[in-house]
Amino acid sequence: MNVRDKLLKENPWKLMLNLSIPAILGQFIVGLYAFVDSIYVGQMVGTDAMSAVSAASPFILINNAVAVLLGIGSGSVLSRAIGDKDEKTIKKIMGNFTFLVILLSSFIMIVGIILSPWLISLSGAKGNIQNMGVSYLRIIYIGSIFVNFMQGANMIIRAEGRMKTAMGIMGAGALLNIILDPIFILLFPSKGPQAVALATIISQLIQALVTLIYFLKISPVVKFNGLKIARDINKEIFSVGISAMLMQIMMLIQMTIVYNTAVRYGGKSQIALMGAAQRVLQLAFVPIWGMSQGMQPAIGTNFGAKEYLRVKKLTNVFIIGSTVLAGIFFIIIEIFSKQILSTFITNYKIVNEGLVNFRLMYLMFLTYGFLIMIVTYFQAIGKSKQAGFLVMLRQFLLVIPLVLIIPILLNKNVLGVWLALPINDTIIFIFAIFMLMKEYKYLNNLINRTKLII
Repeated sequence: MNVRDKLLKENPWKLMLNLSIPAILGQFIVGLYAFVDSIYVGQMVGTDAMSAVSAASPFILINNAVAVLLGIGSGSVLSRAIGDKDEKTIKKIMGNFTFLVILLSSFIMIVGIILSPWLISLSGAKGNIQNMGVSYLRIIYIGSIFVNFMQGANMIIRAEGRMKTAMGIMGAGALLNIILDPIFILLFPSKGPQAVALATIISQLIQALVTLIYFLKISPVVKFNGLKIARDINKEIFSVGISAMLMQIMMLIQMTIVYNTAVRYGGKSQIALMGAAQRVLQLAFVPIWGMSQGMQPAIGTNFGAKEYLRVKKLTNVFIIGSTVLAGIFFIIIEIFSKQILSTFITNYKIVNEGLVNFRLMYLMFLTYGFLIMIVTYFQAIGKSKQAGFLVMLRQFLLVIPLVLIIPILLNKNVLGVWLALPINDTIIFIFAIFMLMKEYKYLNNLINRTKLII
């Protein structure tokens, strides 16, 4: 049975496991190396270095935004083309994707290097923390083309349905990064965060080369046929990918404002605490994101093949699976909060001060699986407006006012910054439930129309 037939015919629960487990493992390893980066910096270099990396981390999301814009957009077009047996579109995917990666990443690299001092200052960092953050961020931006090609192309491999291949490439690169981090810190002890950034871009370069070889020599579905823009599919790629990109850009804005507001009401130690909390969030989030990458080809291919009842069944299965996954991380984070924070921050006074706030931040993490699957569903079937609305509401339109207003209502207490995040998630969860109910009515209409035609 080929990949397309598996996506269309395999038992939904079995398909979810076959698609999700490799994607989850791959994404978890990727999240793990960002997590380990911070541990190495915090333990081997110091709290100021940890604060510098934390201050820079929101602006690394600019690269992630390009990767998901092109990767998820191209992947959505590809999976539906596979379902519809549209070979003409399939042949255009990789050359168009690579051209756009080079174009957008080059722009980000140049502008990012120039604006790094200003960007770091937006997080509230000053003095030595700001200087270290600028050096770290500039090295990261030098590797923009490598990371964006590697991450985006990996999403295209997943859209083919080849989850194990995608996991292998990402996992090997992440393990290489984890190995290189302490080596570079020891080789360049005076460089601090810069040594970690250098290890990161070297591993990403190697991953990008391996990925390119895959599309040149190995892929049975998508081939790289040289750089060539495909204007006829770019409108749809950007339409779908924009919601995924917005998630990254809005997260950047959100994190910047959260950091700055937390420092204003709680002092500079809040950068390290919030940075640790965000690293943990990213690590806990990426397996759910991995499951969503498994969901995308399943939903897209079945929707393209007009198997609407199966689309509905698969959506339910992935929502249940992702909620269970989120629940596992929720329990671990809430029970072992002190131990988790201590892996990043060696100052136990700071750890103890931030413990209650850290736990509050994750109160609604259990809903994350549901939320991400709903956004992925809309992306997979090409409904960019619905996906974009949910992302904008969660990442920007609602959370920013909450972060700014709640601390003032609590007499300028930094607790308000941390409390704003679960309140935001609660409101978005309610919105997502209503959107899913409306979407299921739409699917039921499509199912009934298909029966009438038959």
